[in-house]
Amino acid sequence: VQLQASGGGLVQAGGSLRLSCAASGRTFRSHTVAWFRQAPGKEREFVAAIKWNSRHTYFADSVKGRFTISRDNLENTVYLQMNSLKPEDTAVYYCAASTSVIQSALMSPRHYSLWGQGTQVTVSS
Repeated sequence: VQLQASGGGLVQAGGSLRLSCAASGRTFRSHTVAWFRQAPGKEREFVAAIKWNSRHTYFADSVKGRFTISRDNLENTVYLQMNSLKPEDTAVYYCAASTSVIQSALMSPRHYSLWGQGTQVTVSS
Protein backbone atom coordinates (compact mmCIF):
# COMPACT_ATOMS: atom_id res chain seq x y z
CA VAL A 1 0.00 0.00 0.00
CA GLN A 2 1.24 3.47 -0.88
CA LEU A 3 -0.22 6.62 0.62
CA GLN A 4 -0.46 10.03 -0.98
CA ALA A 5 -1.45 13.11 0.97
CA SER A 6 -2.88 16.14 -0.77
CA GLY A 7 -5.00 19.22 -0.19
CA GLY A 8 -2.59 21.47 1.62
CA GLY A 9 -2.18 25.13 0.83
CA LEU A 10 -2.12 28.68 2.11
CA VAL A 11 -5.16 29.90 4.02
CA GLN A 12 -5.97 32.81 6.29
CA ALA A 13 -6.64 32.29 9.96
CA GLY A 14 -10.22 31.16 10.47
CA GLY A 15 -10.32 29.46 7.11
CA SER A 16 -10.71 25.80 6.21
CA LEU A 17 -8.87 23.12 4.28
CA ARG A 18 -9.59 19.48 3.58
CA LEU A 19 -6.69 17.09 3.34
CA SER A 20 -6.95 13.77 1.58
CA CYS A 21 -4.93 10.60 2.07
CA ALA A 22 -5.38 8.24 -0.85
CA ALA A 23 -4.15 4.66 -0.81
CA SER A 24 -3.01 2.83 -3.88
CA GLY A 25 -1.67 -0.62 -4.53
CA ARG A 26 -3.97 -2.34 -2.10
CA THR A 27 -6.96 -1.46 -0.04
CA PHE A 28 -6.33 -0.07 3.41
CA ARG A 29 -9.81 -0.70 4.71
CA SER A 30 -8.40 -2.75 7.58
CA HIS A 31 -5.88 -0.09 8.60
CA THR A 32 -6.05 2.53 11.28
CA VAL A 33 -5.18 5.79 9.53
CA ALA A 34 -3.76 8.82 11.29
CA TRP A 35 -2.64 12.32 10.53
CA PHE A 36 0.50 13.78 12.03
CA ARG A 37 2.08 17.16 11.51
CA GLN A 38 5.53 18.59 11.86
CA ALA A 39 6.40 22.24 12.11
CA PRO A 40 9.96 23.50 11.50
CA GLY A 41 12.20 22.70 14.43
CA LYS A 42 9.54 20.64 16.18
CA GLU A 43 8.86 16.96 16.57
CA ARG A 44 6.19 15.22 14.58
CA GLU A 45 2.95 15.33 16.54
CA PHE A 46 -0.30 13.44 16.41
CA VAL A 47 -3.33 15.23 15.00
CA ALA A 48 -6.12 12.69 14.47
CA ALA A 49 -6.81 9.03 13.78
CA ILE A 50 -9.65 6.85 12.61
CA LYS A 51 -10.11 3.14 13.06
CA TRP A 52 -10.84 0.88 10.13
CA ASN A 53 -14.59 0.83 10.73
CA SER A 54 -14.93 4.60 11.31
CA ARG A 55 -16.61 3.98 14.64
CA HIS A 56 -13.72 5.38 16.63
CA THR A 57 -11.94 8.63 16.04
CA TYR A 58 -9.27 10.34 18.09
CA PHE A 59 -8.01 13.89 18.16
CA ALA A 60 -5.23 15.87 19.73
CA ASP A 61 -6.53 18.33 22.28
CA SER A 62 -5.23 21.20 20.17
CA VAL A 63 -7.57 20.37 17.28
CA LYS A 64 -10.66 19.01 19.04
CA GLY A 65 -13.79 20.79 17.92
CA ARG A 66 -12.06 22.21 14.84
CA PHE A 67 -10.90 19.14 12.88
CA THR A 68 -12.82 16.07 11.82
CA ILE A 69 -11.55 12.86 10.29
CA SER A 70 -13.49 10.53 8.04
CA ARG A 71 -12.85 7.75 5.59
CA ASP A 72 -14.36 6.30 2.46
CA ASN A 73 -13.18 2.71 2.24
CA LEU A 74 -14.70 2.28 -1.21
CA GLU A 75 -12.59 5.18 -2.45
CA ASN A 76 -9.59 4.12 -0.33
CA THR A 77 -9.34 7.65 1.00
CA VAL A 78 -9.21 9.27 4.43
CA TYR A 79 -10.07 12.93 4.87
CA LEU A 80 -9.04 15.51 7.44
CA GLN A 81 -11.40 18.46 7.48
CA MET A 82 -9.73 21.40 9.16
CA ASN A 83 -11.87 24.36 10.19
CA SER A 84 -11.13 27.52 12.16
CA LEU A 85 -7.49 27.22 11.27
CA LYS A 86 -4.91 29.03 13.36
CA PRO A 87 -1.36 30.11 12.54
CA GLU A 88 -0.11 27.45 14.96
CA ASP A 89 -1.64 24.80 12.70
CA THR A 90 1.03 25.62 10.13
CA ALA A 91 3.05 22.46 9.45
CA VAL A 92 3.67 19.67 7.00
CA TYR A 93 0.86 17.18 7.43
CA TYR A 94 1.49 13.48 6.97
CA CYS A 95 -0.91 10.58 6.80
CA ALA A 96 0.10 7.21 8.15
CA ALA A 97 -1.49 3.79 8.35
CA SER A 98 -1.12 0.65 10.37
CA THR A 99 -2.94 -2.64 10.74
CA SER A 100 -1.50 -3.37 14.15
CA VAL A 101 -1.43 -0.17 16.19
CA ILE A 102 -3.35 -0.47 19.43
CA GLN A 103 -5.42 2.30 20.97
CA SER A 104 -2.89 3.19 23.64
CA ALA A 105 -0.19 3.66 21.01
CA LEU A 106 -1.96 5.31 18.11
CA MET A 107 -0.67 8.78 18.96
CA SER A 108 2.92 7.67 18.50
CA PRO A 109 4.38 7.86 14.99
CA ARG A 110 6.66 4.90 15.81
CA HIS A 111 3.74 2.50 15.49
CA TYR A 112 2.87 3.32 11.88
CA SER A 113 4.65 1.52 9.08
CA LEU A 114 3.08 3.28 6.09
CA TRP A 115 3.56 6.99 5.45
CA GLY A 116 2.53 9.46 2.81
CA GLN A 117 4.87 12.14 1.52
CA GLY A 118 3.38 15.11 3.39
CA THR A 119 1.45 18.18 2.34
CA GLN A 120 2.22 21.73 3.48
CA VAL A 121 -0.42 23.70 5.35
CA THR A 122 0.30 27.36 5.97
CA VAL A 123 -2.08 29.53 7.96
CA SER A 124 -1.47 33.27 7.81
CA SER A 125 -2.52 35.62 10.59
